[in-house]
Amino acid sequence: MSDTSQLADKARAFTALHVPGNPIVLPNAWDASSAWVIQQAGAKAVATSSAACAWSIGRADGGGMSRDEAIGAVRRVVSAVDVPVTADIETGYGDDAALAETIRAVLDAGAIGVNLEDSGGDPLYPIDIAAQRISIAREAAEVYGVPLHINARVDVFFESVGEPDELVALTLERAAAYVAAGASSIFVPGVRDLAVIERLTGGIAAPVNILAGAASPSVAELAGAGVGRISVGSALNLAMLKTLGGVVENLLATGSLDALSGIPYPEINRYFAGR
Repeated sequence: MSDTSQLADKARAFTALHVPGNPIVLPNAWDASSAWVIQQAGAKAVATSSAACAWSIGRADGGGMSRDEAIGAVRRVVSAVDVPVTADIETGYGDDAALAETIRAVLDAGAIGVNLEDSGGDPLYPIDIAAQRISIAREAAEVYGVPLHINARVDVFFESVGEPDELVALTLERAAAYVAAGASSIFVPGVRDLAVIERLTGGIAAPVNILAGAASPSVAELAGAGVGRISVGSALNLAMLKTLGGVVENLLATGSLDALSGIPYPEINRYFAGR
C-alpha cells in the first residue's frame, strides 16, 4: 500500500492546481514511457486515458479493460513519475461495494484522483444514482485517509442527452448534484463552443474540466472562459500513433532512417534503471 500521508499531500497539491481561469493542463498517458515523457516535458501532473490504456493492451475503449487491467495501467504510470497521477476509471468497474473496491485499488496503486463517468444507464445513470456513486467513491477515499480528487464526468453533451436547448440546463443540474455528493471538479466532454463553456463555468460551483483536441478552442481561450482543468484524453496517443505510422511508411517506402532519431536510449534506460 502506498504511504497514506504522502498520497494525501499529493491529492491536496493536485486539487490546488485546479484554478478557474488558470487551468491545469493534463496530458494523458497510457504506459510508463509515455508518462515519463510527459513528466520530462514539464507537466505538473499526469492523467491516464482509459482509451489509450485499453488500446495499448489490445482492448477496446468503453469497458473493454477489466478492473485489474485498468489498475495495472495506473500502477505502471504511477511507478514511472514523481508528479501526481489521476486515473480514468470509466464508470468504476462496478457499483456499490465493487466501486468502493475500485477506489481503494486506485489509491493502493498510488494515484490521487479519478475520473468517474455517469454513462452507465440508458445512456446515463439516473441523476440520483450517479450522485450516490460519487458519494460511495468519496466515502471509500475518506476511509482510506486520502482526499481523492473526484473529477465527475457529465456526459449530457457527449451522449447528446435531451434536446439541444436543454443540454446546458441538464448539465448544470447534474453538476450541482455531483458537487453536493463530493465531486472535486466537473468534467464536461463534448463541448467546444466558448459561449456554452462560459455558461457552464459560471453555473458550476467547482472547477470545470474541458476535453481539448485539435478542433477545440485553444488553452488560452479555454482559460479565458473560466475553465479550471484541460485534458486531452486519447488525442495524445492518437497523435503519437499517426506519427509512428508516418515514420514507418517513410522507412518502408524510401529506406530513409533519418526519422528514427529520437530520445537517447541511455537517457530513458538510465531513468528506469534507477526507479
